[in-house]
Amino acid sequence: MWGKRLMGIAWPAFLVAAVLEMVVFALVDPSDLHWFGSPLALSREAVYTLAFFVFWALTMASSALTTLLTLPSSEL
Repeated sequence: MWGKRLMGIAWPAFLVAAVLEMVVFALVDPSDLHWFGSPLALSREAVYTLAFFVFWALTMASSALTTLLTLPSSEL
């Protein structure tokens, strides 16, 4: 049962992270990003990869919290 729920969280979050990645990097050039005043020492591909996993983790956390809050108390 938890496997189905996990896939119901992970796949939609993956798709939303992909769309969010496209939207953000259509507007932002990774070479223009700075961290505490200095340019990032990462390649563009590394920035894209890290950003995707951050977006994916955040959307999975949101979906997991929604799933948790909709569970009946008998299933907790």
